[in-house]
Amino acid sequence: MAGGAWLQLQVALLLLVALIFSTLPSEAEAAAATSTNLRRRQEVQSLLKRLNKPPLATIQSPDGDIIDCVHISKQPAFDHPLLKNHTIQMRPSIQPSGMYGEAARPFTQTWNQNGEKCPDNTIPIRRTKEEDVMRATSVATFGKKTHGSHHPRLAGVTDGHHYGVASATGDANYYGTKATINLWQPTIATSGDFSLAQLWISAGSYQNKDLNTIEAGWQVYPALYRDEKTRFFIYWTRDAYDQTGCYNLACSGFIQTNTQVVIGGSISPVSIYGGPQYEYDYLVWKANKIG
Repeated sequence: MAGGAWLQLQVALLLLVALIFSTLPSEAEAAAATSTNLRRRQEVQSLLKRLNKPPLATIQSPDGDIIDCVHISKQPAFDHPLLKNHTIQMRPSIQPSGMYGEAARPFTQTWNQNGEKCPDNTIPIRRTKEEDVMRATSVATFGKKTHGSHHPRLAGVTDGHHYGVASATGDANYYGTKATINLWQPTIATSGDFSLAQLWISAGSYQNKDLNTIEAGWQVYPALYRDEKTRFFIYWTRDAYDQTGCYNLACSGFIQTNTQVVIGGSISPVSIYGGPQYEYDYLVWKANKIG
């Protein structure tokens, strides 16, 4: 082999070896990645321990959810320092007329469609699984709204979001709202998309970062629930979705007293185009005697 050709071959081999080694992570990089993964796993397990309280009974839902029957006084809400030693009020001292009327239609969910129920003095809570948390961008953002999915805008929507909004605004004092919402199970194009129908009561403004809201309705949200089922949800925030608030029971702040409804649980049956229709009433209101 000519000297020039041999030199070219040596150079090519050296470049190839250098390229291979440049693409392999160093020991320090591999150790850092392992440490990061371990730290996140530890954070996930810590969150799961906080959210999944020891149940008195467990129910396997037909849709794959695990429903834990947790003593009402042990629910995640009471992890909040301001709710320590809180006395649970099972029903408000004053309620709108017809709130507990006999004609109210039962709220049916998949987990109890065969008559299952939790024991007395417990509430049903959908168990949070490790894969649920791992789908979030971080442990800190689990169960929180992402940027761009916040308050609906009434005009100028250009980012792919489509809204239909009916609102009441003004100088009057509003103490609540009620909505009757039809149940659907829309098809979701990609796993990052979602669809929902909800009521929204709010004060303050998103621009001033003092927006506080209480929200309730149904949603189809694969990124949060790992499926495309229609699920009952709630949400709240008091600082324009910055540091506070979450979906369902993913953080302290909402005390559940209902023993038959799983917040975040799938709803069944749903309406069919040209067929049977199903709807539910959603009511959010403030009892003036208890603030």
